[in-house]
This record gives sequence, structure tokens and C-alpha cells, in this order.
Amino acid sequence: MKLVLGISGASGVGLASKFIEYLPSHIELHLIISQSAKTVCHFENKNIISYENSNIAGAIASGSFKVDATAIIPCSMNTLAKIACGISDNLITRVATVSIKEQRKLLLAPREMPFSSIALENMIKLSKIGVIISPPVMGYYSDANTLEDMEKFIIGKWYDSLGIENDLYKRWSE
Repeated sequence: MKLVLGISGASGVGLASKFIEYLPSHIELHLIISQSAKTVCHFENKNIISYENSNIAGAIASGSFKVDATAIIPCSMNTLAKIACGISDNLITRVATVSIKEQRKLLLAPREMPFSSIALENMIKLSKIGVIISPPVMGYYSDANTLEDMEKFIIGKWYDSLGIENDLYKRWSE
């Protein structure tokens, strides 16, 4: 599986780092980090191909570059708004608009709360065209007792949405 991960904003970068840490090693990861996210994170991992966010001509910006899914974790409100309006002024937003155009899986993890009416309208607009809107929200049925358990639940749910097998959290049972 080929997966693109965009990291926009700075708050919530820790979840993106954990998303990469738990990712199965057979997945080819193409990573884009916005400048503001770059100031707070470093990655040393697996099968990662990294791109500059300013490289709008990066191979992953083309619809002919086949990827299975794209996730933007965290997704800043600025990035969300640009995607909702079709603005492709950097590699993260370009890859997202290509995912929409090619009808591929696209998961956005908005990280700000409370959500403004504008942000909610943008999320609804994107959801209606098949974009997966998945903010990092805890599911209490998972019996998470630690921050790590909560993070595993959230990441496991993201993996589920992207079609990545995992056993990161306790699933609902009778």
C-alpha cells in the first residue's frame, strides 16, 4: 500500500508521529510536513519518502502517481479551508485536491476546537464529496486508561478508515 501523510499546523504533531510509529512496515509512506509543523517534529522511521511542502511539482502531486490513500494529520483550519475551496498552493493541498479529483481515500484530522461555523461548513462540504473528516476524538468504550491507550484508539480508527489492518485498540464487543 502507498500512503501519503501530510502534516499541517503544529498542534497535534505528536499524533502524526505516533501514526507513523505504529504504521505497518510494508506500507510505503510519502511524507509532507508544513513549515510550521517542521519546527516541532523530527522523524526517524521506516519506509518513508519525504517531500518539501513547497515542491508543488513533487511526483505525488500528479493524479498519475498511484497512491491508495492520503491522510492529513493534523489538519489545520487553514489547510481544511484551502482544500474545501480547491486551493492547491502547496504540496499538501495539491495532493488533497488530486485525491478528491481521482476519487481516492482522503482523511482529514482537524485539530482545533471548538469548531467555528465556517470550519463546520467546510467539513460538511468535503464530507458530502466523500472526504473522511476524522478529528482526534476519544471513544470511551475502548477502555483507554492512559494517554497512550487514547492515542492508539484514535490512530486505530484512522487506520480503519484508510483500510490499514491494526489491533491498536479494544473493539466493541457484546
